[in-house]
Amino acid sequence: MEKLLGEFSLGLFIFQTALFLLLLFLLKKYAWKPILNAVNDREEGIKNALDSAEKAKMEMQNLQADNQKLLQEARLEREAMLKEARDLKNKMIEDAKGEASTQASKIIEQAQAAIASEKQAAISDLKAQVANLSLEIAEKVVKEELSNKDKQLKLVESMLGEAKLN
Repeated sequence: MEKLLGEFSLGLFIFQTALFLLLLFLLKKYAWKPILNAVNDREEGIKNALDSAEKAKMEMQNLQADNQKLLQEARLEREAMLKEARDLKNKMIEDAKGEASTQASKIIEQAQAAIASEKQAAISDLKAQVANLSLEIAEKVVKEELSNKDKQLKLVESMLGEAKLN
């Protein structure tokens, strides 16, 4: 330690101090300004990146909210469409039932009219056949009765006896 302190020279000290000050001046002029500018630029870039990230996060949240709204609207629209389709289906079924009922009523009325017409035709045909059979029977009975002269006279007398004169 004595060696270091023992050889102290004022000239060397001033020279070294001048060199140190010169070095500080050069560093300040050429190095500190670019270093500080780089640090400031870096700091500002980080701030901008953080701001951009925050903006992106907010936009993402807004987009998610919008997506949720759109999804909810789509669900509501789908439900409305399904309800409308169910209502339309039910209306079509009711219309088809009504039309089928109307058609069935018309067919039943036509069948009843046809049955009544056939019944009348059958009754008329039956009456005609009964009348023909009655005439044929009466004709045979009359032929049988009138085939003999005695029977003819007897028939005329019985008819005259039953007839009343006014």
